[in-house]
Amino acid sequence: MDILKAATDWAKAEVFSAQFFIFFGVLFLIGSIGFWQLGKTELARAYIIPMLVVGILTLTIGLGLFFTNKARVTSFVNDYNKDAAAFVQSEIIRTGKTIKDFQTTVYKVIPIIIIVAALLFIFIDKPIWRAISVSTIAMMIVIMMIDTNSYTRYVDYHEQLLLVEKQ
Repeated sequence: MDILKAATDWAKAEVFSAQFFIFFGVLFLIGSIGFWQLGKTELARAYIIPMLVVGILTLTIGLGLFFTNKARVTSFVNDYNKDAAAFVQSEIIRTGKTIKDFQTTVYKVIPIIIIVAALLFIFIDKPIWRAISVSTIAMMIVIMMIDTNSYTRYVDYHEQLLLVEKQ
């Protein structure tokens, strides 16, 4: 098993995944512009700022992940060639921590945020709060959808690293 190939494949898949954050961020921004230009009702106008904020946040997440993982693709080769055993060990530690973070954030915190936003939508009958709730739920769903795939890649990559460490 070539762990360097597995590492670079993982990083390239994460770069591809980050592009979906960028795509959805742009869609949220387009939605905000659409509500700004075409919104006639109070509720439609209330979506302008929440969709803008969600678009900027999602775009920022995507760009951050894109450039971070793009840099990893090249740094993996240098780090592996410098000291393969240290590279594997540092990746095991990094991926293990990230997997725990995913389990907490994606599978516990985000569902709680969705529930709170849904309750705000139900119990507060103001257009701005409804727009904030719907925009938040949409962003959290996008994050869960993309990060669930990323989590699976992390687990697979982590298992490959553990197999290499045992050899």
